[in-house]
Amino acid sequence: MTMSPITPTRPRLNTSTASSASQDTQRPGYDRDLVSPGVVHIGFGGFHRAHQAVYLDDLLAVDDGARAYGICGVNLLRQDAAMAEMMRAQDRLFVVAERGADGQRCRVVGSVVEYLFAPDESEKVLARMADPAVRIVSLTITEGGYCYDPATGSVDLSDDVLQHDIADARTPRSAFGFLAEALRRRRSAGVPPFTVLSCDNVHANGDVARRTLLAFTQAQDPDLAAHVAEDVAFPNAMVDRITPRTAPADLEAVAEATGLHDSWPVVCEPFRQWVVEDHFPQGRPAWERVGVQLVEDVRPYEQMKMRLVNAGHQTISYLGLLLGHADGAGASADPTVRRLLGHYLLHEGAASMPAPPGADLRAYSAAVIERFANPAISDSIERLTMQSSTTLPTFVVPVIRDLVAAGRSFGAATVVVACWARAWEGIDDSGRPISLTDARADDLSARARRSQADPLALISGNPMFGELGKCAEFTDRFTRVLRTMHRVGVRAAVEAELAELERS
Repeated sequence: MTMSPITPTRPRLNTSTASSASQDTQRPGYDRDLVSPGVVHIGFGGFHRAHQAVYLDDLLAVDDGARAYGICGVNLLRQDAAMAEMMRAQDRLFVVAERGADGQRCRVVGSVVEYLFAPDESEKVLARMADPAVRIVSLTITEGGYCYDPATGSVDLSDDVLQHDIADARTPRSAFGFLAEALRRRRSAGVPPFTVLSCDNVHANGDVARRTLLAFTQAQDPDLAAHVAEDVAFPNAMVDRITPRTAPADLEAVAEATGLHDSWPVVCEPFRQWVVEDHFPQGRPAWERVGVQLVEDVRPYEQMKMRLVNAGHQTISYLGLLLGHADGAGASADPTVRRLLGHYLLHEGAASMPAPPGADLRAYSAAVIERFANPAISDSIERLTMQSSTTLPTFVVPVIRDLVAAGRSFGAATVVVACWARAWEGIDDSGRPISLTDARADDLSARARRSQADPLALISGNPMFGELGKCAEFTDRFTRVLRTMHRVGVRAAVEAELAELERS
């Protein structure tokens, strides 16, 4: 992504101007000259800047020991050249604007003390990763960057960039090529391996990173693969903070608030959460001092997020699309959508799992409702409904499956699936054309065209639903809801289902 250029009318943010930021703007509460790189982060984008970098920025203000864990940001793709230019021009400083119902709070973040652009500086990246001072290499490379199929557990190494790196280890282009070559150099120099910390929104992200790096190194260097299997730590982590893409209007809003021009600020919600398995053989920052939860097993927390936050987004997005809403906040303000979300979260999502240690699922659900309704930070419905052939079976189908097995109500979750199916018919509740972006769009659209005659056209034989597609309890209820939508309209059908659920 490249920000739309604007003509700055204020001084550009950098080391010499940061102190002139407005009085309301939080500035780094520490001497950046005393901070050295101890963490290399690959995939330096908006989420990392709003999340991991902010946690470290907070820690540096209260813990001198964190000075050894400054961040070196790395991007691997030529398309990230604009980010490289911004980071260099601004001395690696940037603004994070937290936006809630009570307004906007801006802060200048200084925890990134080095930035390297791998297409032009690959050797510098490898040298930094091989530096004994680096204890952690963290990743936000998106789900696709792991080349891992969760359905089969297999790793696909056919990607051209991975094949290049397998054949030519010394000039890597991929994240896993850089990880492998840096670990090889450290082993040759007698330096212990760094910890690999995935910060992607991927189930069991540390385990997935380990599987991909093992498959990669087994193809490239079996001896190195044995070292990875035996000696490299891959803690799992759960991350959460809604961080939409920065829009051109955000540049002016941030400049107005801070008195400085940041060519690529980050906007995000006030809420943030980071739960990490405490497995860092070479050490880690004292993240727990600034609210990070260090745990033995992240899976219960990950399940909580997937079944309440991610499935909650599914709940508002398909119904919101059908009711004509453009973004999540607008959908959440709709009484019908909000009612469905509340019932799903409190009576089905939360009921489908045990609470993680120290968590209150009702309070967490209430916070989700408030977060989604935040008008200052909202994802577009278009983005929330993308790739539903992956997101629906990941976040919603397991909830229904577990509720059926437990003999509990799953009516609201079934309404979510019915809204998804109805959306694939391509017309909203007012007769306007709508569309969804998905890798399986042709198949799903073809199935949806048969839904009027066969309500189960999108369910039967669809691998998204697995055995649930053969469960009469689910298919009967789904059929009833979808037929009611066809007969009386989406809103009326959802309201009728909710009225029945609330009576039961």
